[in-house]
Amino acid sequence: MHDILDLKHFPLDRPGTPAWQDLVDRCRADLETSGMFNLDAFLHPAIAAAEVASLLPRFDTDAFRHEREHNIYFLNSIDGLPADHPALQRFKTSNQTLCADQVPGPLTRLYDWPEFATFLAATMQMPALYPMDDPLARINVMSYHAGQTLNWHFDRSEFTTTLLLQAADIGGEFEYRTGLRGEGDPNYDGVARMLNGDDDQVQRLVLSPGTLNVFKGKNTAHRVTPVDGTKDRVIAVFSFYDRPGVTFSSDERIGFYGRAS
Repeated sequence: MHDILDLKHFPLDRPGTPAWQDLVDRCRADLETSGMFNLDAFLHPAIAAAEVASLLPRFDTDAFRHEREHNIYFLNSIDGLPADHPALQRFKTSNQTLCADQVPGPLTRLYDWPEFATFLAATMQMPALYPMDDPLARINVMSYHAGQTLNWHFDRSEFTTTLLLQAADIGGEFEYRTGLRGEGDPNYDGVARMLNGDDDQVQRLVLSPGTLNVFKGKNTAHRVTPVDGTKDRVIAVFSFYDRPGVTFSSDERIGFYGRAS
């Protein structure tokens, strides 16, 4: 894996060693304070560029155009909340998605490398994490071109693992608001204020190609700002679960990717 990853600075190949534990401890501390950690140039930038060069033509011919209107919760309604409450305002998300069966090479090697899941589980203080068995959902690569965005939302999963392959010329930045809600406090009015641009605690993160980002987005609102310019934002998303053998149903695959297999 040395040919694609910077294992000198990020020794995922040496689980249990002091250097590995130091990295895990740093990542845990970042997760505690900011809800995420970033490993800059985890994937060699040249490998990221080569992946983009190989995948961009496929976005034009093979990708599923994912386009939907939604609110921050991805729900049509919430019990006890009026339909016109500003926390339920709707906006559009749009991108192109390639599925795992369309992404051979380094990204698949990384995803299936056992030490990757071992490291992620350790940072999350979980007993173990497992790759999906789903042939489409296990890895997705998304492209955002001018006018496209991933709009405000909360994640349904506990954490999200992404690897930026190419940054946009303009826009395509990661915005987030840590601690906007809690398990017992949905803070609908606070959500509404943020969506209306009245929250000075929204932060913006600019990532460089090759950066691994692990983010706890269940209670942290986040989005990708609209892309502009001629250079697409391209990012890989890896899906892991706390149990083996997870797959989507055929209906879920059709909803997410426009095909069942």
